[in-house]
Amino acid sequence: MSHVNTQAFSGRRHLSDGRIATFFIMPTLVLLILMNVFPLFYSLYLSFTDYSVIANESPEWIALDNFEKILTTERSRYWHNFTVTGQYAVFSVGLQVIVGFSLALLLREKFKGSGIITTLILIPMMLSPVVVGLFWKLIFDPSKGIFNHIIYMNPTAGDQWLANSTLALWAIIIVDVWMWSPFVMLLCLSGLGAIPDYLYEAAAIDRASSWFQFRRITLPQVMPLLTIAILFRTIEAFKAFDLVMGLTGGTPGDATETVSVRLYREAFLGKFKTGESSALAYVVLIIIIAVSNLYIRSLNRMREG
Repeated sequence: MSHVNTQAFSGRRHLSDGRIATFFIMPTLVLLILMNVFPLFYSLYLSFTDYSVIANESPEWIALDNFEKILTTERSRYWHNFTVTGQYAVFSVGLQVIVGFSLALLLREKFKGSGIITTLILIPMMLSPVVVGLFWKLIFDPSKGIFNHIIYMNPTAGDQWLANSTLALWAIIIVDVWMWSPFVMLLCLSGLGAIPDYLYEAAAIDRASSWFQFRRITLPQVMPLLTIAILFRTIEAFKAFDLVMGLTGGTPGDATETVSVRLYREAFLGKFKTGESSALAYVVLIIIIAVSNLYIRSLNRMREG
């Protein structure tokens, strides 16, 4: 009898614990829904309307006109923004992979002071992108900054990187590489540290060259984590905004106007094209999902192989 009472008490206690857990979890779920899910679907609805947040009018349904204007209009400047964003993503992520992986290879072997050096290298990624942008804006200044003093014989006659339509995007890429290569290095270091020593020992016994060991052992073992790093950095590159605004604000002209900067200008800076901006945001979202899907498929193939 006591055994039955114990089971009944235990059942009531579990039921009570479940209700208490639900009581504490539900406010958080409701808050997440209100802050994320509702804006997501409401902005999707607005992307099919001709709506301005400052207009005293209800949204007017125009179906796919906003998407057509963004993707198919011959004189649309949006294609230029996608081109700038694509160039920025390809070169910045590519250089981050090269620099980050190279640093990881140099720091994989423990030596005196390696911990301090690793910590110092990680500092840039801990800083705010806006602060980094303003900091490097001073560095690129042709009269006050040190950048021209390093690369030119006559600094005052050197290029004004942030005012040059050809060099401004490269200036942002340099800063992005400086800031986020440590992130790639950190993931690569984790992958390098997980490689069993016996693989290299067996290769050394077989008299395999250093290049063979790198190509057949190091790179395949690190590739899954390297792919994850590329995935995260590619996503962030497509959303680049704060660093660009801190350095150039999308100028000179529109040479550094990424999609996110253009979206900001269309949505807030005097135009307030809420419906069109929402459509542009969803185009960017679709592109990011498509690119991410390619990386995830590659990662799954690596794991299966």
